[in-house]
Amino acid sequence: MKRSDLMFVAWATALTATLGSLFYSEFLGYTPCEWCWYQRILMYPLVIIYGVALLKNEKNTALPGLILSGAGVLVSTYHYSVQKVPALKTPGGSCGTVPCTVEYVNYLGFITIPFLAGTAFIIIFISHLLLLRQKEQ
Repeated sequence: MKRSDLMFVAWATALTATLGSLFYSEFLGYTPCEWCWYQRILMYPLVIIYGVALLKNEKNTALPGLILSGAGVLVSTYHYSVQKVPALKTPGGSCGTVPCTVEYVNYLGFITIPFLAGTAFIIIFISHLLLLRQKEQ
Protein backbone atom coordinates (compact mmCIF):
# COMPACT_ATOMS: atom_id res chain seq x y z
CA MET A 1 0.00 0.00 0.00
CA LYS A 2 1.17 3.50 -0.77
CA ARG A 3 1.97 5.93 2.01
CA SER A 4 -0.93 8.21 1.06
CA ASP A 5 -3.31 5.23 1.09
CA LEU A 6 -2.28 4.28 4.63
CA MET A 7 -2.72 7.83 5.84
CA PHE A 8 -6.12 7.96 4.14
CA VAL A 9 -7.17 4.73 5.91
CA ALA A 10 -6.12 6.21 9.27
CA TRP A 11 -7.89 9.51 8.55
CA ALA A 12 -11.08 7.88 7.22
CA THR A 13 -11.22 5.54 10.22
CA ALA A 14 -10.80 8.42 12.67
CA LEU A 15 -13.43 10.47 10.83
CA THR A 16 -15.91 7.58 10.80
CA ALA A 17 -15.37 6.92 14.52
CA THR A 18 -15.79 10.62 15.32
CA LEU A 19 -18.97 10.94 13.29
CA GLY A 20 -20.25 7.67 14.79
CA SER A 21 -19.72 8.89 18.35
CA LEU A 22 -21.44 12.17 17.54
CA PHE A 23 -24.34 10.27 15.96
CA TYR A 24 -24.82 8.18 19.11
CA SER A 25 -24.72 11.19 21.42
CA GLU A 26 -26.30 13.98 19.39
CA PHE A 27 -28.91 12.13 17.32
CA LEU A 28 -29.73 9.09 19.44
CA GLY A 29 -29.30 10.94 22.74
CA TYR A 30 -26.88 8.48 24.39
CA THR A 31 -25.00 10.32 27.12
CA PRO A 32 -21.31 9.35 27.04
CA CYS A 33 -19.82 7.95 30.23
CA GLU A 34 -16.45 9.08 31.57
CA TRP A 35 -14.44 6.41 29.70
CA CYS A 36 -16.31 7.28 26.48
CA TRP A 37 -15.13 10.87 26.93
CA TYR A 38 -11.53 9.69 27.31
CA GLN A 39 -11.87 7.75 24.07
CA ARG A 40 -13.29 10.84 22.34
CA ILE A 41 -10.42 12.95 23.64
CA LEU A 42 -8.01 10.48 22.04
CA MET A 43 -9.98 10.00 18.78
CA TYR A 44 -11.10 13.47 17.74
CA PRO A 45 -7.60 14.97 17.28
CA LEU A 46 -6.70 12.04 15.00
CA VAL A 47 -9.04 13.43 12.33
CA ILE A 48 -6.99 16.63 12.24
CA ILE A 49 -3.59 14.96 12.67
CA TYR A 50 -4.07 12.48 9.83
CA GLY A 51 -5.95 15.00 7.71
CA VAL A 52 -3.02 17.43 7.84
CA ALA A 53 -0.52 14.61 7.27
CA LEU A 54 -2.55 13.46 4.28
CA LEU A 55 -2.71 16.96 2.78
CA LYS A 56 1.01 17.55 3.32
CA ASN A 57 1.85 13.95 2.35
CA GLU A 58 4.20 13.92 5.31
CA LYS A 59 4.18 10.88 7.56
CA ASN A 60 6.25 12.58 10.30
CA THR A 61 3.35 14.99 10.86
CA ALA A 62 1.23 12.02 11.88
CA LEU A 63 3.59 10.71 14.60
CA PRO A 64 1.40 11.98 17.50
CA GLY A 65 -1.36 9.83 15.99
CA LEU A 66 0.58 6.69 16.83
CA ILE A 67 0.73 7.71 20.49
CA LEU A 68 -2.93 8.73 20.68
CA SER A 69 -4.17 5.61 18.89
CA GLY A 70 -2.00 3.37 21.09
CA ALA A 71 -3.41 4.99 24.21
CA GLY A 72 -6.88 4.69 22.69
CA VAL A 73 -6.46 0.93 22.26
CA LEU A 74 -5.65 0.64 25.97
CA VAL A 75 -8.53 2.86 27.12
CA SER A 76 -11.05 1.11 24.86
CA THR A 77 -9.86 -2.33 25.97
CA TYR A 78 -10.25 -1.36 29.61
CA HIS A 79 -13.70 0.17 29.04
CA TYR A 80 -14.86 -2.91 27.10
CA SER A 81 -13.56 -5.11 29.93
CA VAL A 82 -15.51 -3.06 32.48
CA GLN A 83 -18.65 -3.72 30.43
CA LYS A 84 -18.10 -7.42 29.75
CA VAL A 85 -16.07 -8.90 32.63
CA PRO A 86 -18.31 -9.46 35.66
CA ALA A 87 -15.39 -9.20 38.11
CA LEU A 88 -14.70 -5.62 36.95
CA LYS A 89 -18.29 -4.45 37.28
CA THR A 90 -18.96 -2.64 40.52
CA PRO A 91 -22.57 -2.89 41.69
CA GLY A 92 -24.18 0.52 41.54
CA GLY A 93 -20.85 2.00 40.56
CA SER A 94 -20.74 5.06 38.41
CA CYS A 95 -17.88 6.92 36.84
CA GLY A 96 -19.86 10.10 36.31
CA THR A 97 -23.45 10.84 35.36
CA VAL A 98 -23.72 7.58 33.40
CA PRO A 99 -22.34 4.24 34.64
CA CYS A 100 -19.48 2.99 32.46
CA THR A 101 -21.07 -0.45 32.42
CA VAL A 102 -24.08 0.78 30.42
CA GLU A 103 -24.28 -0.85 27.01
CA TYR A 104 -26.34 1.44 24.80
CA VAL A 105 -25.70 -0.89 21.88
CA ASN A 106 -24.86 -4.57 21.92
CA TYR A 107 -24.78 -5.91 18.38
CA LEU A 108 -24.39 -9.70 18.09
CA GLY A 109 -23.91 -9.90 21.85
CA PHE A 110 -20.39 -8.46 21.89
CA ILE A 111 -20.14 -5.32 19.75
CA THR A 112 -20.53 -2.31 22.04
CA ILE A 113 -19.45 1.30 21.62
CA PRO A 114 -16.05 0.73 23.31
CA PHE A 115 -15.57 -2.30 21.03
CA LEU A 116 -16.23 -0.11 17.98
CA ALA A 117 -13.84 2.57 19.26
CA GLY A 118 -11.19 -0.03 20.05
CA THR A 119 -11.49 -1.48 16.56
CA ALA A 120 -11.01 1.98 15.06
CA PHE A 121 -7.98 2.66 17.27
CA ILE A 122 -6.45 -0.70 16.26
CA ILE A 123 -6.98 0.02 12.54
CA ILE A 124 -5.36 3.45 12.93
CA PHE A 125 -2.47 2.07 15.00
CA ILE A 126 -1.74 -0.74 12.53
CA SER A 127 -2.00 1.65 9.57
CA HIS A 128 0.55 3.88 11.22
CA LEU A 129 2.88 0.96 11.99
CA LEU A 130 2.71 -0.07 8.34
CA LEU A 131 3.47 3.53 7.43
CA LEU A 132 6.58 3.46 9.62
CA ARG A 133 7.59 0.09 8.21
CA GLN A 134 7.60 1.55 4.70
CA LYS A 135 10.18 4.05 5.89
CA GLU A 136 12.57 1.25 6.80
CA GLN A 137 12.32 -0.48 3.43
